Amino acid sequence: MEGQERPAPPASLFADGHLVLWTLCSVLLPVFFTFWCSVQRSRRQLHRRDIFRKSKHGWRDTDLFSQPTYCCVCAQHILQGAFCDCCGLRVDEGCLKKADKRFPCKEIMLKSDSKAVDAMPHHWIRGNVPLCSYCVVCKQQCGNQPKLCDYRCVWCQKTVHDECMKNSLRNEKCDFGEFKNLIIPPSYLTSINHMRKDKKTDYEMVFDVTKTPPTKALQLCTLLPYDSARVLVCGGDGTVGWVLDALDEMKIKGQEKYVPQVAVLPLGTGNDLSNTLGWGTGYAGEIPVAQVLRNVMEADGVKLDRWKVQVTNKGYYNLRKPKEFTMNNYFSIGPDALMALNFHAHREKAPSLFSSRILNKAVYLFYGTKDCLVQECKDLNKKVELELDGERVELPNLEGIIVLNIGYWGGGCRLWEGMGDETYPLARHDDGLLEVVGVYGSFHCAQIQVKLANPFRIGQAHTVRLILKCSMMPMQVDGEPWAQGPCTVTITHKTHALMLYFSGEQTDDDVSSTSDQEDTKETE
Repeated sequence: MEGQERPAPPASLFADGHLVLWTLCSVLLPVFFTFWCSVQRSRRQLHRRDIFRKSKHGWRDTDLFSQPTYCCVCAQHILQGAFCDCCGLRVDEGCLKKADKRFPCKEIMLKSDSKAVDAMPHHWIRGNVPLCSYCVVCKQQCGNQPKLCDYRCVWCQKTVHDECMKNSLRNEKCDFGEFKNLIIPPSYLTSINHMRKDKKTDYEMVFDVTKTPPTKALQLCTLLPYDSARVLVCGGDGTVGWVLDALDEMKIKGQEKYVPQVAVLPLGTGNDLSNTLGWGTGYAGEIPVAQVLRNVMEADGVKLDRWKVQVTNKGYYNLRKPKEFTMNNYFSIGPDALMALNFHAHREKAPSLFSSRILNKAVYLFYGTKDCLVQECKDLNKKVELELDGERVELPNLEGIIVLNIGYWGGGCRLWEGMGDETYPLARHDDGLLEVVGVYGSFHCAQIQVKLANPFRIGQAHTVRLILKCSMMPMQVDGEPWAQGPCTVTITHKTHALMLYFSGEQTDDDVSSTSDQEDTKETE
């Protein structure tokens, strides 16, 4: 027994060991490689952010350029990289540092040692000129070659071929082009800063309203001649209200004569204020930016009523101050406020899912359909009391009350005028009057929006007072909803805002409402 040799380990044991080893390698190697790539990506991002933070350029990252693009440093074709949203430079990630040192950005204010304050030369950037642009020398098309070629002035937007560029053009005085009335010349800010010996300010920056409140940027208007500034607000009705609040602060500071007129580029969901002022229901790039600026220059100045909404909670021992809101569009209690409340609750949980205007409207439709079945706001007439200019109004069996300042509501519906034989005069946004209507439920709101029904018109008033006697009800002011307990809501006139009205094109709703009124007159 002792002399017998031990049996050799089976070959299958070694095979299993090799299998385990290869399995671990196949799993761990991709994990380590992915980890290494993420570390390198993080380092590159930190490096880019450091350059962005120290640079005078307004650098922005992009994963895909929208048109054929060439790096301004290496001249290679690039699909992704960085661009300056101020001067238009476009670079590959590896050339970012070189471009930042080599190419200066727009001069918002001339240097203090600049001698030619009145004569400002062109600021030429090579390559990536706009499509369908033409050379100012030979009048032939620029930028039609598949390479980095030709020049563009970032101020006047003139373009010129490489072979047509002369020293005379390089040193020529820039006249700021077609949109000179919308541009603050750097020489002007330099002169203003020299005259203000007591308080000199550094204006060599581009204001980012995501980081800086608009109040600071709007102080530039105080350096311009009276009634000369125009502001284009790109966003929804909430963004417009944010800017108008900042303009009210200027009035409080005694700067009313410097307050600019406001135009709107509608990028929100409803855009009812924009539609009322003739700027349309939405913007998706279908109109060139140059045409948008032309529309701003051609628009007419109008006034917009702004209203104070004061909400005082019910109770003798309530020590909290009343809540105050500023209303530009409308106030409501009932089903449409409930839809807005549900929408905002879900958007706060997952804001990235609500970046599409179509998706947002689909979510509103879902909650409106749900409320048609549940009817959470029924018997509103038993829960509230309504006063118009101090006189109490008897209400029918309603589910919602809407107080309007502008003509459009609910994403493009003219609520007050109605349709068919019951048309009313057009609502105005500058007459100091509010239009008050009622709805019978979510289904009634849907019928109104597709022009199958009219609202219940309650009346017009300079002051509206609503008393919620019991229960919790949804309320909203300009699309900002909340759940409200027993309270008193008082709406009074606050101030006027200076807006810009564009009358170049009529919307479909305008055309149809006008034709309906003409048909009514003909029948009469």
